[in-house]
Amino acid sequence: MKVTQLDIRPRPPETEDKLAIWPFWATKMRTSSSQAEGAIREFQVGTLEFVGEDGVLTGVKCCQVDEKRKPIAGSEFIIKADLAFIAIGFRGPFNDGVVKELDGKLTLNTDRRGSTNVVANDRDYKTSVDKLWSAGDVRRGQSLVVWAIREGRQAARAIDEALMGASVLPR
Repeated sequence: MKVTQLDIRPRPPETEDKLAIWPFWATKMRTSSSQAEGAIREFQVGTLEFVGEDGVLTGVKCCQVDEKRKPIAGSEFIIKADLAFIAIGFRGPFNDGVVKELDGKLTLNTDRRGSTNVVANDRDYKTSVDKLWSAGDVRRGQSLVVWAIREGRQAARAIDEALMGASVLPR
């Protein structure tokens, strides 16, 4: 299994320039344990669409983007995929994105706040669509980053259990 993390931002520097950024959070290259375990990281990449056959995901169509995050013509490519996990921060699900694309094909339940958040329980984070999970801001709305981190970790575990079988680790 391969994991690819896409980031629309440019690759950050290895060290920060503290005087240039103070009092803001330092922008520098950070590597989490999952990234250190072999996740492929792609920078300045925009996601264009999910591609598939007969309702089954087969890839993610992407492109290179410029410094203003605009697509660079002719730079399109497809990453083969059988699972996509969307982590988009405070933006929430775009009503003209995944939610709209599923409309009429599959029923993706959204909450009572005007179809803003994707409904998923807080045990396995499954949505009403098979093989689609929701966590963090997409599930609960804009909240503290610690909640998004917690839910992201729990959702990752639930996804791993769904794909690989029951976990041997204690909950």
